[in-house]
Amino acid sequence: MIRKTFKSTARNSKFDALIKKYKIPREYLAINRKSVTRGLLIGLFWGFIPMPMQMLAVLAITPFVKFNVPIAFSMVWLSNPVTMPFMYYMEYKTGNLLLGRSGLENVELTLEWFQNHWDDIVVPLYVGTIPYCVGVSLLVYLIVNRLWIASVKRHKPQRFMKR
Repeated sequence: MIRKTFKSTARNSKFDALIKKYKIPREYLAINRKSVTRGLLIGLFWGFIPMPMQMLAVLAITPFVKFNVPIAFSMVWLSNPVTMPFMYYMEYKTGNLLLGRSGLENVELTLEWFQNHWDDIVVPLYVGTIPYCVGVSLLVYLIVNRLWIASVKRHKPQRFMKR
C-alpha cells in the first residue's frame, strides 16, 4: 500500500518539474527497497545521536551512499524538541548501565551545576547512544527490508493475473 503511494507520487509531473528545476539527482529521491531502507537506516542512525544539525550529517553522507534523502530527513526529525528529553534520558540511563555507574542525583537546573557535572553527563550519554543508533537503525532496516520483500512476493501473483 505505502509502496504504491510512493510510486504514484514519483510519477507526478509536478514532481518531475521540481526535480528538473533544482537539478536534484534522481537517486536521492528513488522509491525502491534499497533506497528507502537505506534512508531509514541513515536517518535513524543520525537521529539518535545527540548533536546539533543532524540533517547536515545526513547530507554529508549523500556523495558516498545512495539513499532516499527525504525519508532520511523525516527519520532525523523523530528526535524533535518533544522527544529529545525522553530519548536522551533513555540513552543516559543506558550509558550508566553499560559503564556500571549509578548516575547523578540532586540535579539542579543551573548553568553552574551543568558545568561542574558535564563529564558525568556527556560520557554516559554518548556511550548509551551507541546501542540505540546502531541497534535500532539496523533493526528497522532489516524489518522494513523483509516487509518490503514479503509485500512484493504477496502482490506478484496478482500482477500476473491482471495481465
